Amino acid sequence: MSRRNREKRAAKQKARRRAAAGRERTSLWAGIDAAGSDRAALLGILTHAVRSAARCPCSDLEQHAADLVEEFPGAGSELDSAAECAVIEMIGEVWQGGWLPSDLDEIARRRCDAQVAGYLGEAIIIESRQYPPAMVHPMWRAAVARIRAGLDAGVDLSSDAPHPWQWAARNASSRAESLGVVLRLLAFLGSLPVLGRLLPLPGQNRHSVAATEHEVDEKALARVRALLAKAESTEFPEEAEALSAKAQELMSRYSLHQAITEHHRGCAVAAAGRRLWMDVPYTGAKALLVQVVATANRCRAVWSEKLGFITVVGAETDLDLVELLSTSLLVQANRAMLGAGRHVTRAGTSRTRSFRQSFLLAYAGRIGERLDTASAAATADVAQEVAGEVARSGGLLPVLAARSRAADELTHRLFPTMTHRALSVSNAAGWCAGRAAAELALFDVHASIAG
Repeated sequence: MSRRNREKRAAKQKARRRAAAGRERTSLWAGIDAAGSDRAALLGILTHAVRSAARCPCSDLEQHAADLVEEFPGAGSELDSAAECAVIEMIGEVWQGGWLPSDLDEIARRRCDAQVAGYLGEAIIIESRQYPPAMVHPMWRAAVARIRAGLDAGVDLSSDAPHPWQWAARNASSRAESLGVVLRLLAFLGSLPVLGRLLPLPGQNRHSVAATEHEVDEKALARVRALLAKAESTEFPEEAEALSAKAQELMSRYSLHQAITEHHRGCAVAAAGRRLWMDVPYTGAKALLVQVVATANRCRAVWSEKLGFITVVGAETDLDLVELLSTSLLVQANRAMLGAGRHVTRAGTSRTRSFRQSFLLAYAGRIGERLDTASAAATADVAQEVAGEVARSGGLLPVLAARSRAADELTHRLFPTMTHRALSVSNAAGWCAGRAAAELALFDVHASIAG
């Protein structure tokens, strides 16, 4: 088929889709006439019109928005309200599909333009106002608070005016332009896959507004943060690795004592999940670094490559510590990788990408070995310290085994079809450089800390 014929066929298909959309809007107009002064029925009809326009296979959503404004000239305010309702409904459906506020904000910033991502952040805040705080999980509330903190200070989310109208007023845009943003957002939300649910949905369960019983002790967390802050700020790889190893030791000891305390209290053994989003490039290698940190702290990790996040499963205490240490090690690994410079062959061909990919893989592998050693040593020390306390239950191992089973069960429930895949190394120089960077670590950190 010639190029001209393909263009004609595409034009005909587009015209048919627009004609079908026009017929549907004509029937909607009849429904509006029948609704008369019934505002609820009118909003329902217009909400259906907005969602139908967003689902249209035609990619010209801005034209659909202009058509809606043109064909419903006497229902401008109602159209704004309907657009807001459509977005709120769609966000609720996305929550049903396992997405969390932080996940939705992350993927929108990666896949959408700034207008749509910013509009979604505001819509998440507006959607969250319908739930009493006691009916929202503390971690859910914290995620919404972080999104709100990142919004433009000029946004007034306390206004009763429809959100599209507010957005248009702030951005000096027309109703058709704001509706175009809404349609693009709805189309994006409708394309998201279903995920495993990590937290209870808002509005379904009552939660404590105060801190949860599993929250990490702030004094212990402050010590770990201080060590990691020093590791991130120092220019010496040996000191950075040594401080990270000390942080791992403190984390392991705290986590083990926490497990024993909960065991004595008779707390039910439960696992939870948390998604950590990886920044490009070399996301696979960075995910491997998170995985080795998770493994060293008795957690499981599953990499969702197409979406760009890794899910860590384990006890709440361990998840907090894994997230903290992973974030720090990713900073240190990136700095060590950049410090190794670029890699060019004798012929002048750049192999920087393969060099850095291999560097990070080797770095993650060696860091994992060192963290495992630190964790095993801490476990042995704690087992001796508390031998008398847990003698009635057979020692420390049964306590850890119960946590391990809970993590395995939740991982298999969230990812029933997961597969194992190996990452390949294609640059020997990068591999050697990465191992060397991780090998420089010193475990005798007392002088560094005292200094």
